[in-house]
Amino acid sequence: MSTPADPAAAATTLSGTPVVPGVAAGPALVVRGEVSPEAIERFGDGGFASADDALAAYDQAAQAVADSFARKAEAAQGAAAEVLTASAGLARDKGLRGAVAKHVGGGDGLIPAVRAAVEQFVTVFTSMGGLMAERVTDLQDIERRLVAHLVGEPEPGVPTPSEPSILVAEDLAPSDTSGLDPRLVTGLVTERGGPTSHTAIIARQLGIPCVVGVAGATEVPSGAFLLLDGESGEVEVGGDRTAAERRVETSRATREAMAAWTGPAATSDGMPVKLLANVADASSAADASGEPVEGVGLFRTELCFLNRADEPSVEEQASIYADVLSPYSDGRYVIVRTLDAGSDKPIAFATHEGEENPALGVRGLRLSFGNPGLMERQLDAIGLAAEQTGTETWVMAPMVATVAEAEEFAALVRARGLRPGVMVEIPSAALLAHRMLEAVDFLSIGTNDLTQYAMAADRMATDLAHLTDPWQPAVLQLIAITAEAGKRAGKPVGICGEAAADPLLAVALVGMGVTSLSMASRAVRPVGAQLASVSTETCEAAAEIVLAATDPMAARAGVRDLLGH
Repeated sequence: MSTPADPAAAATTLSGTPVVPGVAAGPALVVRGEVSPEAIERFGDGGFASADDALAAYDQAAQAVADSFARKAEAAQGAAAEVLTASAGLARDKGLRGAVAKHVGGGDGLIPAVRAAVEQFVTVFTSMGGLMAERVTDLQDIERRLVAHLVGEPEPGVPTPSEPSILVAEDLAPSDTSGLDPRLVTGLVTERGGPTSHTAIIARQLGIPCVVGVAGATEVPSGAFLLLDGESGEVEVGGDRTAAERRVETSRATREAMAAWTGPAATSDGMPVKLLANVADASSAADASGEPVEGVGLFRTELCFLNRADEPSVEEQASIYADVLSPYSDGRYVIVRTLDAGSDKPIAFATHEGEENPALGVRGLRLSFGNPGLMERQLDAIGLAAEQTGTETWVMAPMVATVAEAEEFAALVRARGLRPGVMVEIPSAALLAHRMLEAVDFLSIGTNDLTQYAMAADRMATDLAHLTDPWQPAVLQLIAITAEAGKRAGKPVGICGEAAADPLLAVALVGMGVTSLSMASRAVRPVGAQLASVSTETCEAAAEIVLAATDPMAARAGVRDLLGH
């Protein structure tokens, strides 16, 4: 064990944005993950005879990095597999290679050329904002791995702790978080990132208590004793170990009780709530089917095609979709989202290149406007998969902004015998929810994008993490408007963003009238257990508290006080 903290030393408390509930304590494992300067100095200019030789070395390193990401993606599932596959594509990117070639041709050494090329793309992605800015951490991770291969060092990454520890970093790349062992990494703290960053999403998938946007986190000495509270967002440095261990044990007992929950979901007075799973492929769908879920609330179809240069045939798509639908042919249902390509999920056969601001550009449903037949072929494939499996299948479109778009989409879906809905991610869709429901059978709120667009805040900007918090009162007002429209129309309104995985927020969302919550399968039991412990009246009281709050922390504190947490 690490050396005990001096009991006479005063504890200090750092604050950030809580994203995965739970309490953890242990020594800080501070990760910096840079390639050693000595190895870079020894490498020098690489001694290449020509620019072509230098580029050949770059190509070899880029392929090795891409292959490493691809292997990790094969071993991962869900969100982790998604972001690792995207990183593999980024490592092979022709534009990045072209920038390296330009710098090498201009006389730069290979390592300075790599760094200059990455910095060029970092600047571009940062200026784009939105989801593209989220790729900056990935680019910087790729740069470190490329340089490591060139100088002959192992790829940088998170070391395996020798004892249960709390991982502290400026930020963590998907390649770092996806392979973490929750038995050894009991908590995550990052200086950067927000509630919808890659670190937050994968931490939820792994069930590791996590706080992001913690100013000064990397100044904590390695080995310092930390107490992390994934509900309050506080990280205590150097506090009393005995008191900390009591809090950890209380949290562990609570989480174990939650893990024993078996469903079906309902409040303590019997009001049913549907709990559903978010899935990306056949493997994650099969795993989620064993959890106490009533189906799939979000099947992200675009993730099946990130590495495809050409559009799969209707038959090939149907086969892929059928593998996801099959585990739910036992009477449960699956909500399929049509291609949400664009922005940070480019698909060669669908997305546009060179957009100045892709987060506000041609993505989601908008891709079908200039690509005749793209939507029709996907809907044909979904209909065929539903027919083959016998699974009840609902279909929703992402990035719907107008009632006319909802009407046109609904007609296409109904023509194939499927149930139509739309995602509420754009504030206009929330404000017009009552009219949207005249056109479609259900609404599903994507809180990640709804928050980003409502608050005009890049969800990867650490300085704006307080704005990209789904507990923001303005975001909750938009959710309440949408839920109320559903109640009046007698039609379901669900949540499929990361907000659904927060047990405390789930109480308030149900109180607003949300009828289903879809999340990473690891979050289902804690959310179900929390709902089972409260009455409908308590849920409604929680909704009133958060809608009256002036900021996210006040909203959280109000619900925690109400529930006695």
